[in-house]
Amino acid sequence: MSANLAGFLGVVLIAYVVPGPDFLVVVRAAAQRPALGRAAALGAQSGLCVHVLAAALGLSVLAAQSAAVFTTIKLAGAAYLVYLGARALLSARSGSARASDGPGAAPAPTSLSRRAGFTEGFLTNVLNPKAALFFLSVLPQFIVPGGPSTTSQIFLLGALDVAVGVVYWAGVVPVAARLRAFLDRPSVRRRWERITGCLFIGIGVGVAVAD
Repeated sequence: MSANLAGFLGVVLIAYVVPGPDFLVVVRAAAQRPALGRAAALGAQSGLCVHVLAAALGLSVLAAQSAAVFTTIKLAGAAYLVYLGARALLSARSGSARASDGPGAAPAPTSLSRRAGFTEGFLTNVLNPKAALFFLSVLPQFIVPGGPSTTSQIFLLGALDVAVGVVYWAGVVPVAARLRAFLDRPSVRRRWERITGCLFIGIGVGVAVAD
């Protein structure tokens, strides 16, 4: 295939490097346990596979052309991000309450299961309308007219996107996991939860009000 793969890979790398909802979910999970971070990353990449399949089947075009469908996806994604933010803020608040009970208080149960981490990563990606729009507006620029079928080219470029993400998260998760010892401090953990909670809510609100 004669598509400009170097250009496509460059665009994909930029999309991964710029922090977004997936980055927050994976880093927050990896800071609890590396295995949880890997599960969240796997969930995000599985969600990306859904977008690739949707683009190949033309569903992303339908979502973009139908204001009602696109708005529904956008609001669902925004609501989920706000939910994650609110949960993080509640975790920080409950941690503060336990800390006020004295040094003998039990630590906050912040660690999730790997299934929960996978689900967070998956839903965060699937419900992100920008991911669908990426395949609708950016990916077609690298489709070669007269080459292999459009569907096969979409699957190939989508597979490259997923593969780049796997390598990227493989590097991010160990780095984020090193924050665990630092975040084990109750005061730092509460600040971390407040910051990530506010970021989730801010991104969610931004998604909801975006045109």
